[in-house]
Amino acid sequence: MKNSKPCASYTFGNSYAFNNKAIVITFSIASLLSLSACQQAPEYNYLSGETMGTSYHISYQLPDDTDESEIQTAIDQRLEQINDSMSTYIDNSTISTFNRLTADTPLTIDADFSHVLQISRQVYEQSAGAFDPTVMPLIETWGFGSTMTVERLQSPPTALEIAEAKALVDFDSIVQKDNVLYKTKDGVGLDFSAVAKGYGVDVIADVLRQDYSIRNYMVEIGGEVATSGVSVQKQPWQIAIDAPIEDSTVRERQTIAAIRQPVGSAMHLATSGNYRNSITFDGKRYSHTIDPTTGEPIVGGAPSVTIAADSVALADAWATALTAMPYDKALMTAKQQNLAALFVINANKADEVGSNRLENWKMVQTPAMKTLRAGQVD
Repeated sequence: MKNSKPCASYTFGNSYAFNNKAIVITFSIASLLSLSACQQAPEYNYLSGETMGTSYHISYQLPDDTDESEIQTAIDQRLEQINDSMSTYIDNSTISTFNRLTADTPLTIDADFSHVLQISRQVYEQSAGAFDPTVMPLIETWGFGSTMTVERLQSPPTALEIAEAKALVDFDSIVQKDNVLYKTKDGVGLDFSAVAKGYGVDVIADVLRQDYSIRNYMVEIGGEVATSGVSVQKQPWQIAIDAPIEDSTVRERQTIAAIRQPVGSAMHLATSGNYRNSITFDGKRYSHTIDPTTGEPIVGGAPSVTIAADSVALADAWATALTAMPYDKALMTAKQQNLAALFVINANKADEVGSNRLENWKMVQTPAMKTLRAGQVD
């Protein structure tokens, strides 16, 4: 039994920041709230670990008579299953095995793989190919891995090299029949890196909710987030979005917006940002993101796009798709698809190189995002 405390006034305020190569998001667990010791905050636990080349962070209300280590083990086991299925860094994973197969060779896939493939197909079709998990040959041709250099833009791939890479970007050649997958073209492969982290967040949330009946939680992997219920301050979770300032750090970040979870609803968010991996060449800002439809790096894309959706995997895929389009096209697509999207662009010109001054940035929201954030104050 916990010791009781005398009635007194306390102020609680917690903020967690996580750095990702594309974005920095501050998780403002709630605005400062004064509580009395007679109304003590519920006990919350905090878990973290490594997965998918990044880290995960979880805050949740621990149920009575539940072993925290058991929850941690269950989460790590599920994440390991996902990695064994979809990690291109594991030689014998399902996705690595599939990518080595020749045309018309069948492979049995697991339920996780199938679900992510279906989400990818949905966003691929609705985005007119802007999201394409077979785009890796183009990324490799441009040499845009984790970093981007002006040298590549000074000596870009030839039209023939781009055409040869584009010939291997062919999601339509991936065929699924029940739990069997095959390709109709040699050399085509899959990469779920633009959706797998979001799916990992969904899976952890499922473990908390379904296996342990946990209703109050925040789950994050590499900047993708799911929240449910309330935080330790008994308030809906609030996620702060940073201005896309190049070379900014966790300590130097400047918050431009906040998205508060609607009362009584879960929230699933993903942010994709080009500003941490872009470069200026001949007066234009180029992103490391390749447009699969043109075979070239994006010019004039929104520096930061945040999506709220029915799942974090779906939000993750759509955030990637919209950053793979010029801003005007991305905004039009988001409105047409009724997406809850928040764009952060330069206040003077959408494709202008980023500024270090917060007032030089502005938000543009779709009607669905305005509805989600109705009544919230930045």
